[in-house]
Amino acid sequence: MQTPSEVTSGPVDPAPRPTRRTFTAEYKARIVAEYEAAPHGEKSAVLRREGLFHSHVREWATTRDAGALAGLDRAGSASDRRQRRSEQAEIDRLRAENQRLTGKLAQTQAALSIMGKAHELLESLAESSEPTRGSNR
Repeated sequence: MQTPSEVTSGPVDPAPRPTRRTFTAEYKARIVAEYEAAPHGEKSAVLRREGLFHSHVREWATTRDAGALAGLDRAGSASDRRQRRSEQAEIDRLRAENQRLTGKLAQTQAALSIMGKAHELLESLAESSEPTRGSNR
Protein backbone atom coordinates (compact mmCIF):
# COMPACT_ATOMS: atom_id res chain seq x y z
CA MET A 1 0.00 0.00 0.00
CA GLN A 2 1.26 3.52 -0.84
CA THR A 3 1.73 6.19 1.75
CA PRO A 4 -0.06 9.56 1.27
CA SER A 5 3.23 11.30 0.47
CA GLU A 6 3.86 8.91 -2.44
CA VAL A 7 0.40 9.51 -3.90
CA THR A 8 0.62 13.34 -3.83
CA SER A 9 4.10 13.56 -5.39
CA GLY A 10 2.50 13.61 -8.88
CA PRO A 11 2.99 11.44 -11.94
CA VAL A 12 6.49 10.74 -13.15
CA ASP A 13 7.09 11.22 -16.86
CA PRO A 14 8.39 7.83 -18.01
CA ALA A 15 9.57 9.07 -21.42
CA PRO A 16 12.10 11.89 -21.67
CA ARG A 17 11.60 14.58 -24.30
CA PRO A 18 12.72 13.19 -27.68
CA THR A 19 15.67 14.77 -29.43
CA ARG A 20 15.85 15.39 -33.15
CA ARG A 21 18.25 13.10 -34.96
CA THR A 22 20.96 14.67 -37.09
CA PHE A 23 22.78 12.95 -39.91
CA THR A 24 26.17 13.69 -41.38
CA ALA A 25 26.66 14.21 -45.09
CA GLU A 26 28.70 11.00 -45.31
CA TYR A 27 25.91 8.98 -43.66
CA LYS A 28 23.28 10.46 -45.99
CA ALA A 29 25.39 9.77 -49.07
CA ARG A 30 26.07 6.20 -47.93
CA ILE A 31 22.39 5.47 -47.21
CA VAL A 32 21.22 6.98 -50.53
CA ALA A 33 23.78 4.91 -52.42
CA GLU A 34 22.82 1.74 -50.51
CA TYR A 35 19.10 2.40 -51.05
CA GLU A 36 19.52 3.00 -54.78
CA ALA A 37 21.72 -0.12 -55.15
CA ALA A 38 19.28 -2.37 -53.30
CA PRO A 39 17.08 -4.66 -55.40
CA HIS A 40 13.40 -3.80 -55.74
CA GLY A 41 12.16 -5.82 -52.75
CA GLU A 42 15.07 -4.90 -50.44
CA LYS A 43 14.74 -1.10 -50.37
CA SER A 44 12.27 -1.06 -47.49
CA ALA A 45 14.61 -3.33 -45.47
CA VAL A 46 17.30 -0.61 -45.64
CA LEU A 47 14.79 1.96 -44.39
CA ARG A 48 13.58 -0.28 -41.54
CA ARG A 49 17.11 -1.16 -40.47
CA GLU A 50 18.12 2.51 -40.28
CA GLY A 51 14.80 3.71 -38.88
CA LEU A 52 14.24 6.08 -41.80
CA PHE A 53 11.35 7.01 -44.05
CA HIS A 54 11.30 7.07 -47.84
CA SER A 55 10.93 10.87 -47.68
CA HIS A 56 14.36 11.10 -46.00
CA VAL A 57 16.09 9.23 -48.80
CA ARG A 58 14.12 11.05 -51.49
CA GLU A 59 15.05 14.46 -50.03
CA TRP A 60 18.70 13.49 -49.65
CA ALA A 61 18.87 12.15 -53.21
CA THR A 62 17.25 15.32 -54.57
CA THR A 63 19.73 17.45 -52.67
CA ARG A 64 22.61 15.32 -53.94
CA ASP A 65 21.36 15.53 -57.52
CA ALA A 66 21.09 19.31 -57.23
CA GLY A 67 24.82 19.36 -56.55
CA ALA A 68 24.54 20.39 -52.92
CA LEU A 69 26.20 17.35 -51.42
CA ALA A 70 28.04 19.59 -48.96
CA GLY A 71 24.67 20.99 -47.92
CA LEU A 72 23.43 17.59 -46.78
CA ASP A 73 25.08 17.99 -43.38
CA ARG A 74 22.75 19.80 -40.99
CA ALA A 75 25.54 20.63 -38.52
CA GLY A 76 26.78 23.63 -40.49
CA SER A 77 23.46 24.67 -41.97
CA ALA A 78 22.56 27.19 -39.25
CA SER A 79 25.85 29.01 -39.62
CA ASP A 80 25.53 28.79 -43.41
CA ARG A 81 22.07 30.35 -43.23
CA ARG A 82 23.38 33.06 -40.93
CA GLN A 83 26.24 33.76 -43.33
CA ARG A 84 23.88 33.82 -46.33
CA ARG A 85 21.60 36.25 -44.50
CA SER A 86 24.51 38.58 -43.71
CA GLU A 87 25.74 38.31 -47.30
CA GLN A 88 22.24 39.04 -48.57
CA ALA A 89 21.99 42.06 -46.27
CA GLU A 90 25.31 43.33 -47.63
CA ILE A 91 24.11 42.77 -51.20
CA ASP A 92 20.88 44.65 -50.48
CA ARG A 93 22.82 47.52 -48.90
CA LEU A 94 25.18 47.73 -51.87
CA ARG A 95 22.28 47.64 -54.34
CA ALA A 96 20.57 50.51 -52.52
CA GLU A 97 23.82 52.51 -52.50
CA ASN A 98 24.33 51.73 -56.20
CA GLN A 99 20.82 52.94 -56.98
CA ARG A 100 21.34 56.14 -54.97
CA LEU A 101 24.67 56.86 -56.69
CA THR A 102 23.22 56.09 -60.13
CA GLY A 103 20.48 58.67 -59.49
CA LYS A 104 23.03 61.20 -58.29
CA LEU A 105 25.17 60.58 -61.41
CA ALA A 106 22.16 61.09 -63.70
CA GLN A 107 21.35 64.34 -61.88
CA THR A 108 24.95 65.56 -62.24
CA GLN A 109 25.03 64.66 -65.94
CA ALA A 110 21.77 66.55 -66.51
CA ALA A 111 23.16 69.60 -64.69
CA LEU A 112 26.35 69.49 -66.80
CA SER A 113 24.30 69.25 -69.98
CA ILE A 114 22.24 72.29 -68.94
CA MET A 115 25.40 74.23 -68.06
CA GLY A 116 26.90 73.40 -71.47
CA LYS A 117 23.79 74.58 -73.28
CA ALA A 118 23.70 77.75 -71.18
CA HIS A 119 27.36 78.41 -72.03
CA GLU A 120 26.66 77.98 -75.76
CA LEU A 121 23.68 80.32 -75.52
CA LEU A 122 25.71 83.00 -73.70
CA GLU A 123 28.49 82.73 -76.30
CA SER A 124 26.06 83.14 -79.17
CA LEU A 125 24.45 86.15 -77.44
CA ALA A 126 27.86 87.72 -76.83
CA GLU A 127 28.85 87.26 -80.48
CA SER A 128 25.64 88.78 -81.78
CA SER A 129 25.91 91.84 -79.52
CA GLU A 130 29.55 92.67 -80.42
CA PRO A 131 29.92 95.67 -82.74
CA THR A 132 31.12 94.74 -86.18
CA ARG A 133 34.67 95.70 -87.05
CA GLY A 134 35.40 98.23 -89.68
CA SER A 135 32.69 100.72 -88.79
CA ASN A 136 32.68 104.22 -90.38
CA ARG A 137 34.20 106.71 -88.05
